[in-house]
Amino acid sequence: MASASVDEKAVSADAEAGKRLTSDERRRQILVAALAVFGARGYEGATTDEVARAAGVSQPYVVRLFGSKENLFLATIEDALARMIAGFRAALADTDAPREPGITDEKAAAKRIGQAYVDLLAVRGLHQTLAHAYLLGSHPMIGPAARKGFATVWRFFRDEMGLEADEARAFMAEGMLISTMIGLRIVDDYGSDPQITELFRSCFPTELPHVLEVLPRGTERW
Repeated sequence: MASASVDEKAVSADAEAGKRLTSDERRRQILVAALAVFGARGYEGATTDEVARAAGVSQPYVVRLFGSKENLFLATIEDALARMIAGFRAALADTDAPREPGITDEKAAAKRIGQAYVDLLAVRGLHQTLAHAYLLGSHPMIGPAARKGFATVWRFFRDEMGLEADEARAFMAEGMLISTMIGLRIVDDYGSDPQITELFRSCFPTELPHVLEVLPRGTERW
């Protein structure tokens, strides 16, 4: 099973200790669970009851906080994008990170951003939830939110990272390829299918052991 994120571990520790959580902490707990559930089942397949069970709260409590499944999904998308952009910004600012001799500042930053994207695999359901959102462009509420988030990522690459349009496109294309691989559970064929094995090694030349550890497999959901 994929390793738990920092938020998941914190929520679990609080629950085991019997700590009374604030409403903000409960909201965070539900969003952690929602990422996992929506990531595994998609917007249409998931229910607020499943999210409530995964979060260890009642379904009426989830509805009281978010109002509807649609609102919960919108909040989950927003949370996933905020985590992603925060990870990218932290990586971009980490100029003291070790790097190979002779590598340019631009290439070093690109490598850190790529590593940050891979590291987000530890947040269960994050990439999958965003992928589900990107397939709902015709939805009157989710579509605009997904497009806005997609454009936010583009603007980060262009404005904050300073990439040219073609470079930003390549970054986003590689990210979408990785998300597609996750959604397909293509990891199940790693090692047995030479084409899939080659694809994984190409996409994750240095992070492969970590990626293989955290990716969900087979029928695993959350």
